[in-house]
Amino acid sequence: MVRPLTERDSRLVACDDGAPVTVRERIPSALPVVIRTWQDEAEILNTIWDVLPHVPRCLVKHRDLTILSYVEGMPLSRICPNDNPLDSGLVLALADLLADMTQVRRQHLPPLPPSWPRSSRDSRAFLRTLAFAAEEQIRQRNWGEFGGLFAMLGIPEDALVRFAERVPALISRPFSLLHTDLHRDNVIVSYDGDPPLICVDWELASYGDPLHDLATHLVRMRYPDYQWPEVIEAWREAMGRRRPAAVHGLDRDLRHYVAFERAQSVYPDVIRAAMSLGDSTRRQELDAATGAVHRALLAAEEPLRLARVPDETAIERILFRWNESHGGRYERHWSRQPIVWRADERILPHPCFPKTAVSEALFEEGAASADRVFKGTAHLNTAVRVSGVPFPVMVRRKVGTANARERRFLHEHVVLGAIERSSVSVRAPRVLALGTSGLTEQFTIHSYEGPADGLRPPDHPVDGLRPYEADDLVDQLLALTFVDCDELDQDMRGLNFYPGLRDELVRMVNELPKSTRDLMRELGLPNGYRLGEIFDRHTQTLVPRRPVLLHGDLNPWNLVRADRGLVLIDWEMALIGDPLYDLVRHMHLTPTRPEIRERLFARWARVLPEECTKGWYEDWRVYRWMEVVRSAYVDLDRLVMGDSLDAPNVRRAVDSYAMTLAGAIAALGLPGKPMANPYLARALPHGHHGVQRTAGVSADF
Repeated sequence: MVRPLTERDSRLVACDDGAPVTVRERIPSALPVVIRTWQDEAEILNTIWDVLPHVPRCLVKHRDLTILSYVEGMPLSRICPNDNPLDSGLVLALADLLADMTQVRRQHLPPLPPSWPRSSRDSRAFLRTLAFAAEEQIRQRNWGEFGGLFAMLGIPEDALVRFAERVPALISRPFSLLHTDLHRDNVIVSYDGDPPLICVDWELASYGDPLHDLATHLVRMRYPDYQWPEVIEAWREAMGRRRPAAVHGLDRDLRHYVAFERAQSVYPDVIRAAMSLGDSTRRQELDAATGAVHRALLAAEEPLRLARVPDETAIERILFRWNESHGGRYERHWSRQPIVWRADERILPHPCFPKTAVSEALFEEGAASADRVFKGTAHLNTAVRVSGVPFPVMVRRKVGTANARERRFLHEHVVLGAIERSSVSVRAPRVLALGTSGLTEQFTIHSYEGPADGLRPPDHPVDGLRPYEADDLVDQLLALTFVDCDELDQDMRGLNFYPGLRDELVRMVNELPKSTRDLMRELGLPNGYRLGEIFDRHTQTLVPRRPVLLHGDLNPWNLVRADRGLVLIDWEMALIGDPLYDLVRHMHLTPTRPEIRERLFARWARVLPEECTKGWYEDWRVYRWMEVVRSAYVDLDRLVMGDSLDAPNVRRAVDSYAMTLAGAIAALGLPGKPMANPYLARALPHGHHGVQRTAGVSADF
């Protein structure tokens, strides 16, 4: 705030009567979205004013109130708004401003925090310190309020820590004073032209590698991309005159500081966008917030190694849901409003879960903390508690299914309803509600299958089943044989299961995007038509078994350890077919020790009806062969498209892709193809997780 001094004020601060001053007052309730090296701007200004006489001077400091001398002039943002290029004279003047700061040495500055690098030339230590400062001062302090939103957007909790751990060796440069926030609003074009430009707002000043100041300036100044080289060269020339050692390694190291600026900026940018929505979400506000979040995520995608940035439609829905539960919370008269939703008429209201419970669950979904948000390949799942309901529930939203390569044959809510009505001994979630909310986005509410308190994440057998769990799984596969399949699939596709499975795989391979097919060809994987010919050799040899309900995707993350035994979740890929397939696919997707494999087969063959098991010993290798080959195509497509890489089952699969590829080539009986470009081989993750799904494939077939 700028105001003129009264006669009494002027006596207090030794200024002329009526002279303008800048009054700054820190707002205690302001969210922490910046890195602060020092907490007191007045202390900074008082120590550098003798060296940089044109910066504002602190006239009065009283608690959170600071009165500064007023800098006469006009903000650069009014003369040249963001995203517009600056003329060459201004670029040179700004480079001189940054170079002038090298005149301020460490002895001129307030004491540095204990976490600061001991050496005043260790650039790598400085960048790591910045990353850890952002983790502590921004990410951690906001995670309680915004962690659920970050998790829904796909930003891992440890993203900044992992960034710090990846910082490479940097060239040593002498440290100096840094402004770190030199954007167009903080540059004043003086009226008298002496000097032409003056820096204001030194709250975020720091001491370190001058490349950090250049990086923050490049990003926050909002230069057009084509003007970056001009700005960098102007900085090189100006800094080279003042302190030549500061430009060492500029071309190699600047990108690391730019990456950090974009990485840490995602947190304040998302927070500001979310807070801009207020207590009512108008279309214009939602569009602006969605665009801001999308740009921030795209900028942070590479430096934070985000698995996949949601598209704007998904971001819009996430912001809308979050705002329904948070909008207006900071207003004086905020009150909790029920979430409006529309029931899907395909299922009847569940007696354990009335409409008011659905509304409350949707509210709690938007307000959930990060540790209750679980993101899978096809769903965003949020565990919540509802008053009056004695058990936790899971709100599920579809994500990523637009790019699903493998077709879904049955609706999950229909399958789970059939299991519940059949009263068989299959532990599966109960469907409590189905409907749409917010921006006509579909949701499903299931019973939460995990720790009974609903506060801890579910435990999955990621390293394989224990002996008693193997028995439990087989017993549930037996129970599935008693579910009425006519209710689910009157056409009984399962009667011709293997040919249908073969046709689906051929279709999927033929419909892969061109970029995947091009790499597929280079790696020696056949196209869909040739694949179909190879699969045809087994069409007449498989023994027909009675079709039953199959889960279809019994990977470890779809199995939950609970007090009462294993629970089978995520029935999206359920289908009707050969019961042998479910067991073999489970062993392909899950690390399975030989003794556990033998135990599974022995119990399965003993307890299931003979019409479901006949001929299994001759046929199981055919299904395993098919699953090895399927994984070679599915995992390659995920690698090329970057799809669902944040899901743990996908991450483990693609990390061992080289083994998967070798197993598939051997299983197909094809000669290994040398790559035209040997550098392609280096791009394929080799992994070392010990997953046994591809080991010894050629021996099995």
